[in-house]
Amino acid sequence: MSQYETGRKAAHEQGMKIRREVLGDAHVDASVDKMTPVTEKFQDFITRTAWGDIWNRDALDHTQRRLLTIAILTAVGNNGELDMHLRAALRAGIDPDLLGEVLLHTAIYAGVPNSNHAFKLLDAAAKDLEK
Repeated sequence: MSQYETGRKAAHEQGMKIRREVLGDAHVDASVDKMTPVTEKFQDFITRTAWGDIWNRDALDHTQRRLLTIAILTAVGNNGELDMHLRAALRAGIDPDLLGEVLLHTAIYAGVPNSNHAFKLLDAAAKDLEK
């Protein structure tokens, strides 16, 4: 195995570890189970780069990264990923009120309609967690 391939493998392994810590085993297992030859390269790419590199950096802790991710997903209206990250943040113990503050702040700078929908997702996720 070349040094390049060894590095890619190590980044993938570290990425899977962090991905599981942030999103949970159930989500990651479902993503892996749905993987096809068409999506395999993208799954490898996102695992190595987003999770193995960016989420592995020391400058921001995982809570800060979670809050930034939620703000960005709200701003761009990526509701599927937003719902997943809101639920993961709640499962990790991030207070719904703190998440609400992020959504309020995002409303001012990125638009009220996107934050309005984000609040609906947060409310549903928080209610589901209470069950």
